[in-house]
Amino acid sequence: MKRICVFCGSSAGSQPEYRACAEQLGTELTRRKIGLVYGGGNVGLMGAIADSVLEAGGEAIGVIPEHLMTREIGHNRLTKLHIVCSMHERKALMADLSDAFIALPGGFGTLEEFFEVLTWSQLGLHAKPCGIVNVMGYYTPLLGMLDHAVQKCFLKPQNRALVLARDTPSELLQAFEDWRPVHVEKWLDRDTR
Repeated sequence: MKRICVFCGSSAGSQPEYRACAEQLGTELTRRKIGLVYGGGNVGLMGAIADSVLEAGGEAIGVIPEHLMTREIGHNRLTKLHIVCSMHERKALMADLSDAFIALPGGFGTLEEFFEVLTWSQLGLHAKPCGIVNVMGYYTPLLGMLDHAVQKCFLKPQNRALVLARDTPSELLQAFEDWRPVHVEKWLDRDTR
């Protein structure tokens, strides 16, 4: 893996462990010689992970839409900052630049971006691992919802397995190294009503 895209909050959240996890992931990426691709902001967990990568001497590439440059305060010390016109362009470029995707704690934007690349994986549009760092159980309710979707037959177990979840960055990165793409022949069964 050359680069990993990380989706995370423009807020630092309510617990110091969230920021510590972002910093730990940044350091671990650099130790493994993996570049960071992220939303380009200089605040919250976004700024924390970028700063930790840069402080460790790694590559940090940001992709930010023009309209968010002032809100998310575009990071001015990155290896490269791509300023794009729209959120759609942002997500497409982030995906193109990345070999895998990680969600750290975050809100609507983090969830939307992660679930979009996860859906692309389900549809066979890419074969890149998608994972969650479940620091302090932040994503436990969401993972439970995915299990519930499997129980209610809205999600196939093979597609549920596309979400790798681990408690620490190093555990998740190890799971990425061990990951092999799974081809699901048919994600939609037209005979089942």
